[in-house]
Amino acid sequence: MNKPTRAADIHAPKVTIGPHRASTKVYSSPKGHDDIRVPFREIALTDVNEPAFRVYDPSGPYTDLAATIDVEKGLPRIRDAWIAGRAGIETYDGRTVKPEDNGNVSGAHAARVFPTVFRPHRAANTEPLTQFECARAGIITNEMIYVAHRENLGREAVLARAKDALADGQSFGAELPEHITPEFVRSEIARGRAIIPANINHGELEPMIIGRNFLVKINANIGNSAVTSSVEEEVEKMVWAIRWGADTVMDLSTGRNIHTTREWIIRNASVPIGTVPIYQALEKCGGDPVQLTWELYRDTLIEQCEQGVDYFTIHAGVRLPFVPLTANRVTGIVSRGGSIMAKWCLAHHKESFLYERFDEICDLMRKY
Repeated sequence: MNKPTRAADIHAPKVTIGPHRASTKVYSSPKGHDDIRVPFREIALTDVNEPAFRVYDPSGPYTDLAATIDVEKGLPRIRDAWIAGRAGIETYDGRTVKPEDNGNVSGAHAARVFPTVFRPHRAANTEPLTQFECARAGIITNEMIYVAHRENLGREAVLARAKDALADGQSFGAELPEHITPEFVRSEIARGRAIIPANINHGELEPMIIGRNFLVKINANIGNSAVTSSVEEEVEKMVWAIRWGADTVMDLSTGRNIHTTREWIIRNASVPIGTVPIYQALEKCGGDPVQLTWELYRDTLIEQCEQGVDYFTIHAGVRLPFVPLTANRVTGIVSRGGSIMAKWCLAHHKESFLYERFDEICDLMRKY
């Protein structure tokens, strides 16, 4: 039997660090932006006469020999200066962490809170704030400059063979340019064909982009276990996920210490962190889907936005009129979040509050 972990026994989480075998982490800056350092990994080839092969690297500073990793302090907040320069942002005290945020855990079962509390930011007015709003307004953000350089793998030499390489391949309807520029990134976001998931409260984030005209990205799911879980284990899962190439990570934890564990993860994550908010909302009402309310769900969204969660899964498409259509499906509803909302809809015989309040949800997320 596993010995229960007491708060007093929890020390600073230890994580795996060090470079990948036969490779070196390097940084490159976009022309004219020496203050932006974009990470890449150079892999040594067996033919010593061939130059190292440069690849995309989402592993954060954990594979950088020159970096000092202190999980209790979190990663360097490289985006804070970028965010501070934007108009229309206010810093405020934020909501108070409530016992139900961590499953009402207390005493020996409570995980140690992250040592530093950062005051959250949010939109104070209607100035362009999101990457989409900035893109529509013709504004090229530092995040756009960062991902443009990253998508090109930082190699000016690619221009010499880009046209031939594109001609050799199959676009499948995509519009791939010979060279990714910040303006191209802005245009794709403005057209709704690409996104940069980047909460303004996730200052540690190394920006990345998702879209059909950009490199393919990989998501990894992590989350606590019903058998055993600790802050250290969850942070280490995140580190190993990005070490082996995950571009984004979803925390699907349930049960105790959700808020505290998520804080440790985000403060030490260089990639976007996503969640399924209804999982935590369900914990706050004792695990009974019937007891869910819009107010409880909205409070959970604000809680996670203030921490810096970059993207959500929201089951707004599971609607009351469609629930009966799942009755004869071989697999029923395979989505846990979808089944939670289906249960709520049937119990109250009401339309999903996620569907009815979706505009409010978008307005809330826009602030962060």
